[in-house]
Amino acid sequence: MRSTLFLSISLAIAFSLLTPLSSRGQAQNAYQYNIEKSLVASNGAVVSAHPLASQAGLSILQKGGNAIDAAIATQLALAVVYPNAGNIGGGGFMVAQLKNGKTVALDFREKAPAKAHRDMYIEPDGKANTDKSQQGHLSCGVPGTVAGLFAAHRYALLPFRVLIAPAIELAEKGFVITAGEARGLNNLQSDLKKYNTQTPVFVKQEEWKAGDTLIQIDLANTLKRIRDNGQAGFYEGPTADLIVAEMQRGGGLISKEDLRAYTAQYRTPHRFQYKEYSIVGMPMPSSGGVLLHQMLKMIEDRPIATMGFHSPEAVQLMTEVMRRAYADRAAFMGDADFYQVPVKQITNQAYLQDRMKSFVTGQPTPSATLQPGTVTGYESEETTHLSVIDKKGNAVAVTTTLNNSYGSRTVVGGAGFLLNDEMDDFSIKPGVPNMFGAVGGEANSIQPGKRMLSSMAPTLVLKKGKPYLVVGTPGGTTIPTQIFQTLVNILEFNMSPQDAVYKPKFHHQWLPDELVLEKGFPENTKAALQKMGYPFGKERGGIGRTELIRVRPDGRFEAVADKRGDDSAAGY
Repeated sequence: MRSTLFLSISLAIAFSLLTPLSSRGQAQNAYQYNIEKSLVASNGAVVSAHPLASQAGLSILQKGGNAIDAAIATQLALAVVYPNAGNIGGGGFMVAQLKNGKTVALDFREKAPAKAHRDMYIEPDGKANTDKSQQGHLSCGVPGTVAGLFAAHRYALLPFRVLIAPAIELAEKGFVITAGEARGLNNLQSDLKKYNTQTPVFVKQEEWKAGDTLIQIDLANTLKRIRDNGQAGFYEGPTADLIVAEMQRGGGLISKEDLRAYTAQYRTPHRFQYKEYSIVGMPMPSSGGVLLHQMLKMIEDRPIATMGFHSPEAVQLMTEVMRRAYADRAAFMGDADFYQVPVKQITNQAYLQDRMKSFVTGQPTPSATLQPGTVTGYESEETTHLSVIDKKGNAVAVTTTLNNSYGSRTVVGGAGFLLNDEMDDFSIKPGVPNMFGAVGGEANSIQPGKRMLSSMAPTLVLKKGKPYLVVGTPGGTTIPTQIFQTLVNILEFNMSPQDAVYKPKFHHQWLPDELVLEKGFPENTKAALQKMGYPFGKERGGIGRTELIRVRPDGRFEAVADKRGDDSAAGY
């Protein structure tokens, strides 16, 4: 049944770089709210893709919850107010340092259904059908987000029903959408009609506009089942029945057995040293931690700080580092539970130095001539990130995704949430690029129960063992390169958190062999790179949406929300 109500309400959104209302303890409401781009807080801070989600996390901190509590509440609220990436029908990763100094990495990445197989998207003529891997029911992996939320809750302080309450209220009573959300929903209408077996709440006869209220009763009821029955409220019972019924109507593969068998997995964080800093990231099946390791270590012994921010020399060096790391991603990286990923070998300092022997200042290394490194003895673009820190010493970075914007475009009938299209993150055929242009091979081939390779890179930077930076971004394969640049901007170029996040970014991923620049990139640097012989891809209006928290020397938290969207910071 379609449950919706549309109201036109004036939407007041104020972009502020000053002390926000929320930092003075004044609660926002779902019908009139501020977008706060930057703040300094003493007790705790939350940065996410939507102001109402950040406010939900802040309210939990103010109730005595820790950063884990706030991260859970923020994630759940994003599932309501940010449907193009916030989700309970997708998956993701969490990296955290707890107040006792313990670091944890939680993997709640989606899995291939039991009926999935290596060649499921290959047509009789041998061609890969990327439409089936990128939209609709057959593109859906088994969701992991809800299992991840409950796995994370072991480190929380407040009852889960308290943490999910803001999300339920936002779904049941509604919230006013921003202009950006209205554009997204309007652009989605034809796909929603094409890939759904029942008309979802997001379909509207007339165009959506800023100030319309979105009420999601079916989603509210799904969240209530999770509140009342825990993880089983999603993976079993009525919600599971609705998911499987949707799969059967649309030709998808997810079964009740797939749902019941899903588990989130705690893993050993991928940790390495960069000069005086300890970097903590995700291990496989996220490529983010390893790529960041490779890229930072390949520049560590080079005088990048003296080259200067956005200088042709610095950009060329970082581009060539990106190119080499992504060549290794294509060859070696996948779900380590299924494939022996040679992590130790490809992050070894001697190996990385060898990879840079072909680097020549002022000259591109064509991707066609640059192959993955040699090792022996083997050992997504719409995503959303949230960063949280509290005064107790807990710091949390969570990146979660549906893969493409609005995932598979398929809403579970009667349950009100969008399903992911993460199956496209597998290598559906060796050498065939996915929607982000990334290629892969055997390491990331489809197998039942396997987790698809990810680019997500929730990251902590520790200084003398204490949290210094909490950072992450959406952006598919651009995620690791954006985190790389943000860290170099702060750790090497001594930039402010605002400049480190807001200044134009660039990206190279080996294949396609092109350098992508964000709008506003310095023309003199672009000209110098063109003169060197770099081919450019289409200029991007925005790359990533980085959410950053930096701990100041006085112990206060400086939170920055990316200007590229409706992202917002909250703190007190």
